[in-house]
Amino acid sequence: MFGASIGRGAMRIINAMVRVLASAGISPNVLTTVGVTINMGCGVLFGIGEFFWAGVVLIVANLFDMLDGNVARSSGQVTKFGSFLDSSLDRLSDMVSFFGIMIFYAGNSPQHSLMNVILAGVGMIASVMVSYTTARSEGLGVKANVGFLQRPERIVLLIIGALSTWDWNSNNFFANRMPPVLWVLAVGSVWTVIHRMYYIWKEFKRIEGDK
Repeated sequence: MFGASIGRGAMRIINAMVRVLASAGISPNVLTTVGVTINMGCGVLFGIGEFFWAGVVLIVANLFDMLDGNVARSSGQVTKFGSFLDSSLDRLSDMVSFFGIMIFYAGNSPQHSLMNVILAGVGMIASVMVSYTTARSEGLGVKANVGFLQRPERIVLLIIGALSTWDWNSNNFFANRMPPVLWVLAVGSVWTVIHRMYYIWKEFKRIEGDK
């Protein structure tokens, strides 16, 4: 019940922001562009090892990601280009975060880890593949929003890993959880790609069998 109350409170705040932005005539495409620009900063912060602040920035950036579509619908500014722009820049935002993490762990620091670089790389590739398989299958007539790790879950995991990293020297069990998060992102995203492709194969087989 407490979690539901927080959720309702958050939605009231978001809806109020949507109404203000829509009434002010703010273009949803501007919000999308601002969101991806902020995400660029998130990638830079990851790259220089400021994981905690990268997590904070990631939260702000994804607030814009929630607002743009809602403002578009509220103000009647839903367009095909807006949808295309949002989807395309979402992929860029995903890659920037992973790329920043890869740069940090590949650098000459006490946290240098080839394994973490590989995990972040696999997570980046698989996350793009998850989105691509959905877009491509929808273009061919099959909707495939299935799988364990979709974009919202990936973002939440990145935020958890980032916000837990406030002190590299901390021995607290809950500190510096990015490496385990990278394992979940890599394995979970690969599994989601496989699951999604299998689902799409079955759907096309069913559709072609009905003809």
